[in-house]
Amino acid sequence: MGMNVTEKILSRASGKATVSPEDVIFVNVDKAMIHDVSGPGVIKVFEKLEQKGINTDKLWDPSKVWVAEDHFVPSADMISAQNIVLLSNFTKKYGIEKHFKYGMGQYGICHTLSHEEALVLPGEVYVGGDSHTNTTGALGAFAAGLGHTDIAYVLLNGKIWFKVPETLYFKLNGKLPEHVMAKDFILKIIGDIGVDGASYKTMQFGGSGISEMVMEERLTLTNMTTEAGAKSGIIEPDQETRDYLASRGATNYNEVKGDSDAAYSKIYEYEAEQLEPTVAKPYSPQNISPARDLSNVELDKAYIGSCTGAKLEDLRAVAKILKGQKVKIRTEILPAAISIYKKAMKEGLAEIFLDAGVTIGPPTCGACCGAHMGVLAKDEVCISTTNRNFPGRMGHVESKTYLASPLVVAASAIRGKITDPRDLK
Repeated sequence: MGMNVTEKILSRASGKATVSPEDVIFVNVDKAMIHDVSGPGVIKVFEKLEQKGINTDKLWDPSKVWVAEDHFVPSADMISAQNIVLLSNFTKKYGIEKHFKYGMGQYGICHTLSHEEALVLPGEVYVGGDSHTNTTGALGAFAAGLGHTDIAYVLLNGKIWFKVPETLYFKLNGKLPEHVMAKDFILKIIGDIGVDGASYKTMQFGGSGISEMVMEERLTLTNMTTEAGAKSGIIEPDQETRDYLASRGATNYNEVKGDSDAAYSKIYEYEAEQLEPTVAKPYSPQNISPARDLSNVELDKAYIGSCTGAKLEDLRAVAKILKGQKVKIRTEILPAAISIYKKAMKEGLAEIFLDAGVTIGPPTCGACCGAHMGVLAKDEVCISTTNRNFPGRMGHVESKTYLASPLVVAASAIRGKITDPRDLK
């Protein structure tokens, strides 16, 4: 029996000829990331190690480490301002050159920068101090989030242990209809398997429907594998992957693909034409419903942002709906990186948004994690392109967040109620 793509990446990174699910292996890491929330946590671990007499003078390879300022930028308070200073001192001390600083050109959400800047490549093992590190698996890499202690260990040693995960395979047949996006597909999957349905497993996506998907839509799928409890999400590299990376100046990498007789612990099959605009109701990403069944839900706010829902393709989808329209509720659009913001300006999307009455904000995780820049008040109801809607996730513990695709969120902003984009007249 052959190995699937995840097993092949991990076998290569661990120097073993073969690996199987449940094997515990020590793996060489190719890239590591911290941001303005995980970074200070890692710095505290370093301080504790120093107190124990462990040498923390040098990182394993500063050129393989990169840093994002994204969760609390622009600084929300004195603590978040101080954390940015801590990060700057850290990158200076250790000679980390890839530090994407807020207010100095290109910066953005860490999971967006990883692909926008081609910081992670096919076949690599990539770890980040954030649970949505899974996102970058869409490029054909093994991408997983780790806690502060594990990240500190990686920064000093360049390796970490993993238990080889089982792989669930999700096959999509046929091209998604015009009104359906990757967000609808992944919400349908999470509704089917539950928020722990892929616990410590890899979710792999394939089939003709994935081949038809542009890279930015694929990234939505792997991003939200986190909401099913997955260790990682992955899509085998193909021509779309190569073209996407080449447009960002990356051509030198070693693709890994699974064997034709690779084993999966379970295969799920979906027909694209049967999918429809889908919404996750409070308080769980698995609490799904067709958008049409929620058309009486009154909204206070529409939020279009985050690593999940503010990529260029997402903004293009929103512009298609908002063009020549006016929003009925408070609507915010925060592009996921400055590079995306610039392209949105160039393509005239920003003007469409502003003409529709939308407020455009700077790239930030902000309201997605209930940090700042648009958090919800008690009893407020929001429809959002983000990835989580647990109690208090976007603000007050008694606020409500409905998760949906950029198309559904834009249509809902125009109506002021949850709206299937097909029903806009």
